[in-house]
Amino acid sequence: MTEWLQAFWLALIQGITEFLPISSSGHLALLPSLFDWPDQGLPFDVAIHVGTLAAVVVYFRKDLLLILGDWTRSLYTGQTTIHSKLAWFIVFTTALTGIAGLALEDVIINAARKPVPIALATIVFGIVLGLADRLGRKARALESLGWKDALLIGCAQVLALIPGTSRSGITISAGMMAGLTREAATRFSFLMAIPVIALAGIWQARNIMVDSTQAEWQTHWGILAFASLVSASVAFVCVHYFLQFVQRFSLMPFVIYRLILGVIILALFL
Repeated sequence: MTEWLQAFWLALIQGITEFLPISSSGHLALLPSLFDWPDQGLPFDVAIHVGTLAAVVVYFRKDLLLILGDWTRSLYTGQTTIHSKLAWFIVFTTALTGIAGLALEDVIINAARKPVPIALATIVFGIVLGLADRLGRKARALESLGWKDALLIGCAQVLALIPGTSRSGITISAGMMAGLTREAATRFSFLMAIPVIALAGIWQARNIMVDSTQAEWQTHWGILAFASLVSASVAFVCVHYFLQFVQRFSLMPFVIYRLILGVIILALFL
């Protein structure tokens, strides 16, 4: 029963924090430490990421069909549309992140479960989010996105490899710094997340196959399926309501929350 409760709470936190700009790694580091839970391991991480991936794919299914369709046609005809351009931008930003992730894999793994670096990143990049939200022009639509913007946002996504940064938080910040509206920056951030989450899940699954120490969680298929379903359901709701939120409100509540979270983690673990 304890394992099911642990799985529920971790999947719930993952579903809430994956797409909100508040750092999923910060929360997933804090919760097990507070309740003295054992590390959930790679199979569990893969399961909850599969859930959040499914949520964002289902939510943006119409956009994805347009993007993939126009991109495929552009390969044959050479004609570009806003959707085919978005596809190339996503491919480009994913490549940047993938190359950096492979180069820094050992560093990322070693830092992923350490609360103090996560807390510092949560605070620092929370301040960055606040500055971007306050100072960015926030006037451009997604259709205006260009290669310079994609490079800026792609480099920001690389920074998200630092645990505690928040992938959505830093890419939305970069989008607003480039002048995109909050909604445009958020939509592009979520679309960028799809291949990144998918590739991260594939890489983690590959690590499971070569690491026999992960066998304990591999046998708990029911728990893994349950956690995946919870994270998918919660993430879908969060994506929907967060997109509505950014159309009307500032991101400052998330900035304040990140600062408080970072201070709490530092107070507990310093």
